[in-house]
Order: sequence, then C-alpha cells, then structure tokens
Amino acid sequence: MVAITAIGDWNGEPGELTSWHPSPASRARLASAPVSPIPVSYQQEQHLRAFRSHTARGTEMARLNIPAWDMPGRCDVRAMSHVINAYLRRHDTYHSWFEFGADDSVVRRTARSPRDITLVPVAHGELTAARWREHVLSTPGPLQWDCFGFGVIQRKDHFTFYLAIDHVHTDAMFMGLVLTEIHLMYTALVGGRPPIPLTPAGSYHDYCLRQRAYTESLSLQSPEVVEWIRFAQGNDDVLPHFPLPLGSTDHAWGGDLITVDLLDADQGARFESACVRAGSRFFAGVLACAALAETELTGRRKYFAITPTTTRRSAEEFMTTGWFTGLVPVTVEVTPDSFADTARSAQHSFDANVALADVPVERVLELAAPLGITAPAPGVTMVSFLDAGLPPLSPEIIDAWEGMNGKLFFDNRSAYQVGVWVNRTARRTTVTVAFPDNPVARASVTRYLEVLVREYRDTASGEGYGNGPSRAVRVRAHRPGIRAEAPVGG
Repeated sequence: MVAITAIGDWNGEPGELTSWHPSPASRARLASAPVSPIPVSYQQEQHLRAFRSHTARGTEMARLNIPAWDMPGRCDVRAMSHVINAYLRRHDTYHSWFEFGADDSVVRRTARSPRDITLVPVAHGELTAARWREHVLSTPGPLQWDCFGFGVIQRKDHFTFYLAIDHVHTDAMFMGLVLTEIHLMYTALVGGRPPIPLTPAGSYHDYCLRQRAYTESLSLQSPEVVEWIRFAQGNDDVLPHFPLPLGSTDHAWGGDLITVDLLDADQGARFESACVRAGSRFFAGVLACAALAETELTGRRKYFAITPTTTRRSAEEFMTTGWFTGLVPVTVEVTPDSFADTARSAQHSFDANVALADVPVERVLELAAPLGITAPAPGVTMVSFLDAGLPPLSPEIIDAWEGMNGKLFFDNRSAYQVGVWVNRTARRTTVTVAFPDNPVARASVTRYLEVLVREYRDTASGEGYGNGPSRAVRVRAHRPGIRAEAPVGG
C-alpha cells in the first residue's frame, strides 16, 4: 500500500474502461449550490492558490491521489454505482466546490442535500494504458466540483478499480476508508451479503470551523506561533529547503520521482534496535539519518525539517475523508559521529513540537511576514514516514493489498516542493523523493540519496552509532561554509 509509483509507469494489457461522472441533473444542482458560511481550511486554501498559480504559469500541478487495485470477475456496474454514490454522500468534503471572490477570498458553495450528488457510469470502450492514464489525468481541477473520478478497467477475468481524487479533499488516511467503504462494501453486495455496518463519519466542515476559530485567535505573542518563529529564525528566517540545487525556479518544470531501497528486513530490524538503544523510535532514526546526510553534504550541524501528521482528534474524524494533515517543525542537533545522540535530539524535538501541527504554516507566514519569515522557492521540503506495521495499517492489510496488486500512483506533474517519503513494511524500507524534472535537480537528488542510503546502512551495521570515526571523517572532509553551486553525481 505504501509503495509510490509514477503514473507514467502504470501499464497493463488493454481493457474496457468504465468511469463514473456526475449526472446532468447532479451537475446542474451543484452548479447552482448556494454560498456556504463554512470557511475553507488552510490546507485547502493553499492548495487552491497553488493551483491558480500553476495555471497562470501554464503548468499542470501535481494534485491527484490515485490508488488502484484488482478485483476478480466482471464488475457489477450497478452495485459499484451504489457504493460510489454512498461514499460521496457520506463524506461532506465532497459536497462543496470553491471559487475566488471579488476580494480574492475563497468562497465555498455547498450542495443543498447529499442526495443532489449522483454519479453515473460512462463506457469508453477498450483503451490502452496510455489512453486510460490520459483519461485519469484529465480529472477536473480543484476549482470545479467534480475534481474526483472513479473507474474500472475490465479484463477477461478481473478488473482494476481506481480512484483519482484531488488533494483538496483528501490526505493519506483516506486509503483505509476507501478500502472499507468501497472495496469491502462492493464485495459484500455482490456476494449477496448485507452492507457492512459503518460507524458514523465526522464532518470535515466542522473541522474547518474549528480550525479557523483557533487560527483567528492566534497572534505573534501566542506560544505556539513563537515556537514556529523560533524554528524559522534558526534556519535563517526561512522554512526548510532541500540542501542541494534544484535548477532555475524561473522555468516551469514538470515533476519526477526516484525510489530506492534503504534497508532490507534484517537491516530494518537492526536499525530499529539502534533507535531503541538510543531511547528513540524508528521515525526519530529517519530524521537522524536525514540530518546526518545533510550535515555531510553541507557541513551544517543543525538540521531543520517539517514532517506531516494527522490533526484528527476524535473517533469520528478518523472515519472522515478530508485534508486533516498538519506539519510538525523539528530541529535536530547533529553529532556527526553519533547516530544515537542525533536520534535522541530528533525524538526530543518531535515530541516537544507535535502539538504545533494544529498551527497551519500559512497562518505562521501571515503573522510573521513583518519579521521577514518566508517560505523558500521552489517550496518547503517535507519528510514523511509511514510504518505499515502500525495502526491504522498492519502486515495483514499490506499482504492483502499486495495480493490485490494494489498500487498508489503518483501524479508527477509540476509541484512547488520536494517530497521525501520513507515507507517501512515487513520486507523492506524504501525512500521516494519527488522533485522538479530537470538535470540539476536530478543530479542533486541522486547525490542526496547516495549519502542517505549510506547513513541508514552504516547505522544498521553498527558504524557511527556511538563514537565511531566513519561519519566524523566524512564531515571533516567537507569544507564548511561552501555550498554546492553545481550538481554532484550522475
């Protein structure tokens, strides 16, 4: 489930495509939906403004979450239609669409009733992989209501089901919900069993209200804002950025990604043991290795990162589709010859700052603009970690997902940030980096990954854990204060 694949690598034998789209009546009802007093969330607003910026530059923004998996037999289109519509009506984030008002504020329009939403199947005939990829990527943008799509690609003895959901409505946790509310519900219905009972979903609209009430109460003197500002000021008044050159920001680049193996199962177990001995968790080790890699590349002894986490708080919110992700600022004091000391610093900083995820970075930038706090171009670098052995996932869920040929496809169009995803399963730990698709950025990311892989494997082998010389020697070989102006590596 956690493997990320570029959508350009989504191949397979041709199949008959059926996709679901709003009925004419549903489209008309939503087009005339009234303005809602529910504010847009900060996550949604920054996404909508980024989309508008990309459109103005003539670039296609990376914005779709695209999971896909195989199911046996021939799709029962009637049953699937029922399941898809029930899912959309259940989650209120899908009931709204957005536009910019005359004052440049984001205006929400919301359906009068969930029953106004009806998607109907449309048959497209047999398509090749290139044609269905093109169809998926044509999913409307976040300034249109129907910025989501569902479809099946029918083969002789099975079909592939996919979703293409704009990020404005989702975060990573929606995967668990769609597996239950679409996959398992469909399986129950076509198997002649009653619908799966679902616990009540929460309301993303309620979250938006709560978030805006909280953020409007913040000022430069609020303790949580003070901590965010202290974090940025420690990094020269800018939020974290990738440590190597990424090419000209004046050019509109597309996006690409590279995935490499960090650790096999045995190395992963030894790496986790090193984290435990240091009094930290695996994720602190992830941050420590990133910190040690950046120190080797730049000579800096302090590492700054932001990492996403959910801001869901109630059981109902964990059953709710929506963009609940917040960001945690982490500052790591790097001890070049000691993974243990570096990991302890990472763990302490994360634990101390995790509550800051409730403060949107955009709100901090609004308040701190007079202080000169800025976001870097082409954007903030985020470091994410997902352990498939921890709730809400499990080894059993991952095995089932892989048994269904499950894939999570990456919309590798243009983006304003560098994404780093470290994913751990029972078999291996991998890292995926998304970056601007140009030769300078590719060379920089390749060099970065070479160093990062070495940090993980040195830790797993016991080198550099305490006071070993290997890391210190590498850092001393770097000339502090000189940052690479040209890419290194191939």
